[in-house]
Amino acid sequence: MSSTILRQASGAARAVSRKCAFSTSAVARRDFVQELYLKELKSYKAPPVAKDAHVGVVKAYSLPPTPKAPTVPADLASELAAYDASEPVVAAAEPKVAAVSEQGVTGAEAFLETLEADVPQAEGHH
Repeated sequence: MSSTILRQASGAARAVSRKCAFSTSAVARRDFVQELYLKELKSYKAPPVAKDAHVGVVKAYSLPPTPKAPTVPADLASELAAYDASEPVVAAAEPKVAAVSEQGVTGAEAFLETLEADVPQAEGHH
């Protein structure tokens, strides 16, 4: 009987010591930085914002003017006939300098010949 009482007493003592160990270690593990951060966070007050803070920064919006519908001329047929009869205006033609290639051939023919020519390869690469 005494052995069962001793076992129960030692088990109860262990349970009490465990509870005390956890409670004291929890107090010892308090994070000072976290406590300080939370205290500062709770005491922070945002600066007041002026009601007219946007004045001078934001431009006032106004709708663009409504476009006017195009009007058809009264004598459309005569204007079209005058347009058809007119000669096209050609800008003053500047003399074009023809590009002369190495062989002396100019224009599109020279360009096509350069495209069709074989690309010379370096001696080291085959």
